[in-house]
Amino acid sequence: MESIIDACDGFFNLPEEEKQEYEGKHVLDPIRCGTSFNTAVEKVFSWRDFLKVFVHPVFHSPSKPAGFSESLSEYSKRTREVARELLKGISESLGLEADYIDKALNLEQGHQVNVANFYPPCAQPELAMGLPSHSDHGLLTLLIENGVSGLQVQHKGKWVNLNSFPSSFLVNTGDHLQILSNGKYKSVLHRAIVNNKTTRISIAMQHGPSLESVVSPAPELLDRENAEPAYIGIKYKEYLELQQSNKLDGRSCLDRIRI
Repeated sequence: MESIIDACDGFFNLPEEEKQEYEGKHVLDPIRCGTSFNTAVEKVFSWRDFLKVFVHPVFHSPSKPAGFSESLSEYSKRTREVARELLKGISESLGLEADYIDKALNLEQGHQVNVANFYPPCAQPELAMGLPSHSDHGLLTLLIENGVSGLQVQHKGKWVNLNSFPSSFLVNTGDHLQILSNGKYKSVLHRAIVNNKTTRISIAMQHGPSLESVVSPAPELLDRENAEPAYIGIKYKEYLELQQSNKLDGRSCLDRIRI
């Protein structure tokens, strides 16, 4: 955890011209860095820099700073193991076989993305937002931070500060776990706020199905409960492209595929 935070800090402190080598334009570009969430459609940018890297099933990495690739590779492997173990427990909690999610969504080829966020001090934090409210795509996001809090989740209509414990993961459930469970698990609406004193670094490792997997409510779950599906099936790759085409405005892409 310390190694990957240090590595990402080193990346964000590279000269601007070196970081610009990795300015991707499309949601499926394997390495992208920049500012805000979706610069193609947003007029007011968020107070953050980001680096998004696809690390599985094919591993990608910036070549700088020195040691970055090695730290990212090891961290990706370890967090992927954690996520797959958690998803076994979630499968069982739904009354399914432990490896149901793993097999149904082809997690052996699962789409894993490391998202590093850099929030520098902001002179007027009450007028800025680190990242607007949104839910994550995918199944689970494992989040760590550099000891500086800034994450808020929506609970009963109110924004609640979350302070993580040292050497721990904060786990967010994502949209595709909500789809697969037919709403039994809810994706977490969250946002990031900024402060005027200290730089915050957060690292979110997102774990999703394979890009070609079609995600829909589990038929076994529907049959057992004699329930109707609440969502249409959609290929994971298409969902990512749908999300990228819209502003983060507190609405989830889930609203667009809800039956």
